[in-house]
Amino acid sequence: MITFVNPMILSLFIAFVQNSSAPRWQGFFYAACLFLVAMFRSVVVQQYWINCFVTGMRLRTAATAVVYRKSLKLSSASKRMATTGEICNLMSVDAQKLQDAPGYIHMLWSTPLTIALAIYFLWQQLGPSVLAGLAVMILLVPVNGAIAQKTRKLQISQMRFKDSRVKLINEILNGIKVLKLYAWERAFKEQVNEIRGNEMKLLKTSQFLSAGSSLSWFMAPYMVSLGTFAVYVLSSPNNILDANKAFVSLSLFNILQYPLSILPAVLSYLVQGAVSIGRISRFLKNEELNPDGVTHNPSAGKAAHYPVSIESGTFTWDKSETPTLRNINLRVPHGQLVGVVGQVGSGKSSLISAILGDMEILEGSVNQAGSMAYVPQQAWIQNGTVQENIMFSKTLFQPTYDDIIDACALTPDLKILAGGDQTEIGGKGINLSGGQKQRVSLARSVYQDCDVYLLDDPLSAVDAHVGKHIFERVIGPTGLLKHKTRILVTNSITYLSQMDQIVVMRNGEVSEIGTYQELVDRRGAFAEFIATYLVSNGNDGSSDEDDEGQCSLKIQIYLQNSRTPNYFQTNFFEDELLRQLSRSSGVSELALTSPMSPNEKLKKEEQTKQQMKLTEEELAKSGNVRLKDFLSYFKAYGGCLFTSTMWWYLMYLATQTGSNIWLSMWSNDPPSANGTQDIELRDLRLGVYGGLGLIQAIGVIGQSFSAAVGCVAASRALHHNLLNNILRAPMSFFDTTPLGRIVNRFARDIDVVDVNIPITLRIWLGTFAGVVSTLFVISFSTPVFLAVVIPLGIFYYYVQRFYIASSRQLRRIDSILRSPIYTHFEASLTGASSIRAYDQSKRFIQHSDYLLDKNQMAYYPYFTSNRSVAMTIGGHIAFIVYFNTLVYFVDGSVSGWRPLKSTIVTHFFIKAPEKVDMGRSLSHWPEQGRVELKNFSTRYRQGLNLVLNNVSVVINPMEKVGIVGRTGAGKSSLTLALFRILESTGGDIIIDDINIGHLGLTQLRSRLTIIPQDPVLFSGTLRLNLDPFSIFTDEEIWNSLSQAHLRGFVDSLPTGLSAAIAEGGGNLSVGQRQLVCLARALLRRTKILVLDEATAAIDLETDELIQSTIRTEFKDCTVITIAHRLNTIMDYDKIIMLDQGQIVEHDSPENLLQNPSSLFYRMAKDAHLV
Repeated sequence: MITFVNPMILSLFIAFVQNSSAPRWQGFFYAACLFLVAMFRSVVVQQYWINCFVTGMRLRTAATAVVYRKSLKLSSASKRMATTGEICNLMSVDAQKLQDAPGYIHMLWSTPLTIALAIYFLWQQLGPSVLAGLAVMILLVPVNGAIAQKTRKLQISQMRFKDSRVKLINEILNGIKVLKLYAWERAFKEQVNEIRGNEMKLLKTSQFLSAGSSLSWFMAPYMVSLGTFAVYVLSSPNNILDANKAFVSLSLFNILQYPLSILPAVLSYLVQGAVSIGRISRFLKNEELNPDGVTHNPSAGKAAHYPVSIESGTFTWDKSETPTLRNINLRVPHGQLVGVVGQVGSGKSSLISAILGDMEILEGSVNQAGSMAYVPQQAWIQNGTVQENIMFSKTLFQPTYDDIIDACALTPDLKILAGGDQTEIGGKGINLSGGQKQRVSLARSVYQDCDVYLLDDPLSAVDAHVGKHIFERVIGPTGLLKHKTRILVTNSITYLSQMDQIVVMRNGEVSEIGTYQELVDRRGAFAEFIATYLVSNGNDGSSDEDDEGQCSLKIQIYLQNSRTPNYFQTNFFEDELLRQLSRSSGVSELALTSPMSPNEKLKKEEQTKQQMKLTEEELAKSGNVRLKDFLSYFKAYGGCLFTSTMWWYLMYLATQTGSNIWLSMWSNDPPSANGTQDIELRDLRLGVYGGLGLIQAIGVIGQSFSAAVGCVAASRALHHNLLNNILRAPMSFFDTTPLGRIVNRFARDIDVVDVNIPITLRIWLGTFAGVVSTLFVISFSTPVFLAVVIPLGIFYYYVQRFYIASSRQLRRIDSILRSPIYTHFEASLTGASSIRAYDQSKRFIQHSDYLLDKNQMAYYPYFTSNRSVAMTIGGHIAFIVYFNTLVYFVDGSVSGWRPLKSTIVTHFFIKAPEKVDMGRSLSHWPEQGRVELKNFSTRYRQGLNLVLNNVSVVINPMEKVGIVGRTGAGKSSLTLALFRILESTGGDIIIDDINIGHLGLTQLRSRLTIIPQDPVLFSGTLRLNLDPFSIFTDEEIWNSLSQAHLRGFVDSLPTGLSAAIAEGGGNLSVGQRQLVCLARALLRRTKILVLDEATAAIDLETDELIQSTIRTEFKDCTVITIAHRLNTIMDYDKIIMLDQGQIVEHDSPENLLQNPSSLFYRMAKDAHLV
């Protein structure tokens, strides 16, 4: 309302100027009123915006917090529907839309009110002629209403594609190592680009609609003024457009212009906000885990004697699917150790999940009394120190802590790590080996001192000696948990005789329960399984025809022989566990034992401080946004399009300035002698004014649509470059960069490029045109005004220089502090089962809230400083408030330039890491499979010690070679070097007379095959996970599934090869995922196959079948196996023994075993194979 006071005072002031007899005090009074009104308006407007921003900030905080809380309680079926990518978008994009909306929502009612008041006051000036302008606005309403409705539909569809894209990006980042090993980057990049292409089509349409809306609203004030002035001067020759009517009306038209020009942005923000509210609402309606599914009543029935009990339980992961577990009856007595065994996919891990309450209970009941600890099959590790991961928020009690570290075989690890237990572990434990992660996870559970322990095959990822140590010191009858209730899922038969009870799972049902001796005496499936395993491994050389009694005896003998002395406690761990530790610490045994001078020690201490820190902090850049960042954006925008946009913009600017000058000249035309209009001059003025408006409209059309095309082109190019660079980044980048930080670039920052920059650019161009036009017109009509403009310009320059520096930096900090929110969320979603099991949901929620508050601490000063500088400029402009129109336009240009420059900072943030050169490619290679290393050395990252040092070896075609050595000797480093995951720092690797350093990465990796230790699957179909390039026939894929012993399982799926795989392969067991990885290898059939402990998660019977498959199907290939189970490589042609990154032994197993002084002989003796 205060806005309309200025035109009224201006009218009185013009009347005072025209009345030479008026007293001078009136002029001073009117000037003072103009000044005070302008000051008061500035204060009110800025206070309004501050309140709106605070409201928006609270909305974003509430939305993010409630989404995080909901994500911890999602049921398994809901997790399939609400993917990680979608939830990340809800927290990053949709919550931000809610934050932006409050500042504009009040314009829904204030805009009609402003328009009505402007029309009323214009009626006072021009009479009924104003109805012509009103008619123009009424005609524009349905047009823009239709545009808004269409934009809303496009926004909904666009967000769906955005969810899919971020979900796929998240999966790619989680499985980036596998993608690189298989050379699948191109296939997944095409998937992302396909989704992005669909997103771009909708974005382009949306930008065109926005350009059309901008055309109508930007031209609306001009068309309204043209229509009103035309009707006014044409309706009567006595209607003369004098200075009072012209300038007061122009002031009112300028007031009218603001709501009309801002309305497209208002509709855009409100549509986006409405869409986001709908998306968040739908997510919050997803089904949650039933909190009453598992009762925790210590007095229920015999709960005191049975801490875990299931009565007639039937469970499923999704109510629409067939039950996974059926008719489960289980009672676990207090303090007992219960083993759960069964084949791959029999339901072992599902049984643990049922006890945790992660599955839907269709029938029966589950009761669990006391506190509970959970060790998942795939260890869940957070980004933090080793100690933080183990303590898990509990208070440190050093004696207990030290005992647990020793019992979990972590003492040697901590000695090797640069910072001991204060060394940082990367996200998902990326700088630890699989066994180390599992032991940290186990140590965490033991330190929590719970009543019930659910252990999902924690021993599968560790060496046999380490496993025995852990069983005896932690899990077994003499371990730290001997008085606790323990349920242990295992695929090993070694420890079964020490179990109090054994539960045998088959096809989702409990087929047998009993003690070890009882199950053997029954001579059922359990006894047959163990007998088959022992006979197939030839433990005593007897025939397959022994009767069942003899079979039982063999079992007893075998188990007695497996009880070895604790040699590993004194000898084994002295040299143990360096492999992945070198990735973070870079410390070798030589470095630990070599004497150092005082200077070297000081230097070593400084290096150690750096090595303790793995994850690189995301630092805020300082200084101006570099010119090349602007230029790189406009390069992506397109040179021709940018030139075209500027040309149309200059046309619009020139005609807008010209029309204002022309109107000023028109208002100064004297009337004819009889006091009426000069008809000929009137027609000339009106015609030229209309013509300038037409040219101005053409300029707006050209500017808006070329800007729309350019912004879409820039969005497409920037996302394409970012994706390319991320996929080509070396693994060291992912080791040191939290995935949440990268996801933030693809989610929030790309959304800024897609949506915010085009809107900001459009607003800035319009307001800057207004500034230039107004300054030029006023200076043209009142040259003395230049005396005010020059000092005002100097003042404005210094204010904006100070403000933009702080605003830019706060914007950078805001973006940086967003990344930890998403990193924490992703870690929480991955470990949701563990968080619930340990009853740590409240703590994780509090930490999420803390990170959110910390981010808002950067956002709050950003917008308050924005409003502060706006009020400062508004106050100084009040000193020249005689030129009222300048207040809006200069204030508008500040509001436009500041967000534009701050938003361009986002583009600076999405600079991707350095590329890796893809090199040249070959058409046919390799043909034989001969591998030669010549004085080869490598390290994980610059600044770390060598993990392979001057290695030279030749592996002949079709040789089967086992790579052995203590953990940390360099086994995995050697295989990673074959795939150039680790680049050479000296020497060469030659495969079939070709130096792999001269090959393209895709060419190299696509011609080698690896079965990794960690089975990684991607959401999509089963066929996609086996053949993403669609180069194999269905028959070939079915054959590979048969050879991988998955044919029966896939046949049971309703859609076969088209069966949906959940995100991360969540609807398959870990063993089934490992078999899918084997099927991939069988499909590729390359001349070189690398196995990295590929069957750790598979039961012994299936493991033997797979080993047989590998021996027959890859008999013409060179096979390189990293072996923890020495029995799997005893029939190999050669053994390579590595120690401290060097080859210390290379010969056949037979020759090495004949030499009692060889290291291989000692290892085989430790494993009781000799």
